Amino acid sequence: MNKKPDDSQNAAELRSRAEARLRKRQDKQKPGAGGERTEADTQRLLHELQIHQIELEMQNDELQNARNEMEVLLEKYLDLYDFAPAGYFSLDAQGRILESNLTGAALLGVDRSQLINQCLTRFVAKEKRLDFLSFLEQVFTQPGRQSCEVSLLKADGAVLWVSFHGSFALSINAPQKWCRVAVSDVTTLKKAEEAQRHLETMTVINQELRWEIVQRQAVEEALRQSETQTLLLLEQSHHMQEQLRMLSRRILLVQEEERKRISRELHDEITQTLIGINVHLETLSREATGNPKELQQKIATTQRLVEKSVEIAHRFAQELRPTVLDDLGLIPALHAFMKNFMKETGIRVTLNAFSGVEKLSSEKRTALYRVAQEALANVHRHAHANRVDVLIKKLPNAVHMQIKDNGQSFEANRLSRTHEHGRLGLLGMKERVEMVGGTFSIESSPGNGTTIHAQIPLKSRNKEQPRP
Repeated sequence: MNKKPDDSQNAAELRSRAEARLRKRQDKQKPGAGGERTEADTQRLLHELQIHQIELEMQNDELQNARNEMEVLLEKYLDLYDFAPAGYFSLDAQGRILESNLTGAALLGVDRSQLINQCLTRFVAKEKRLDFLSFLEQVFTQPGRQSCEVSLLKADGAVLWVSFHGSFALSINAPQKWCRVAVSDVTTLKKAEEAQRHLETMTVINQELRWEIVQRQAVEEALRQSETQTLLLLEQSHHMQEQLRMLSRRILLVQEEERKRISRELHDEITQTLIGINVHLETLSREATGNPKELQQKIATTQRLVEKSVEIAHRFAQELRPTVLDDLGLIPALHAFMKNFMKETGIRVTLNAFSGVEKLSSEKRTALYRVAQEALANVHRHAHANRVDVLIKKLPNAVHMQIKDNGQSFEANRLSRTHEHGRLGLLGMKERVEMVGGTFSIESSPGNGTTIHAQIPLKSRNKEQPRP
């Protein structure tokens, strides 16, 4: 085997150093002056042997020093290898473990001596084995470092997530292919990532829940308001039903009283007048040949009785339904009614109305007439007033009637108490106005008398009324 140039230089340097050391020894071993010398050949041979001995001693010292240094370095290497924070494995192409450090054995929970020649794949979870085999194939077939993450099953059954980093290794002395693999425990990182994903999911779910809670609260609030409104409407409905029942009873009573009055009037006035006419006609038939002047007086008396009967029948017709309202309109009908009212009661009444009110439908004009009629009747019966002002004016989309007196006031809330005696007229007026789509209200205060407001729209629900 040929020596390298560096080895020749080291040998020459070693020989020179050995010769120098030999000369020092010979100087120390020289006999006193006059000592005998050996033969030259023996001396040279001895000299060579001594030089070789010294060379061997020096080489031995250097080898011992190198061995000591190697042992220190090996100890450091073993400490770094075995106690590294990551597990290290040397694997062949089939995934068999050729070497392992202590950290790698601890990760798998198996003694290192029992890991050698075991297949690392058996420690990989079943669902991740294809990923690991693909990683191993890439390590042996592709340049550079390869990596993957899989879950491992320890010997005690515990599961941990690890990160593999491997690269292909080539050794002259090893006939088979092998690779170096570093294994890091990333279970904590995986749990943190899973916790983060769970936290993000929970955050989204919480936001959706908060939104749903807000929506449900809004729905509940709407339901509460709807329930409150429903209860209010139900209460109003019950109240209105009670009003209608009381009004129906009162109307029946008023109708019966009106029938009694009409019957009594017909019996007391028209019947008696007709009987008188009949008596006079019989007298005339018996005395037809008598005094012509006396006959004329009796005929005149009979004619007056007939005129009185016609007047009474006309008055009944006016009270039941004034013909002037249908023939001439609302304003003439109100003038005629107020004229008779002032004549009978002595209460002064003024009327101020715009002519366009006559273009309202017959139903609406009748409602206004009945309101005025009933209002004046109430003034006569209860207010003790001496003046009433009636105003009918036009609003943008309605007709407004105002009836104001200077009499005594009363509690306006009596309008809702239908059972109170004498207040049927107020409720009747309200019902009449609301039947044609209008509104009705009353203002009454001490010293200011009472004011009635009735407002009726110009346009009906089904078709428009012509505007004035």
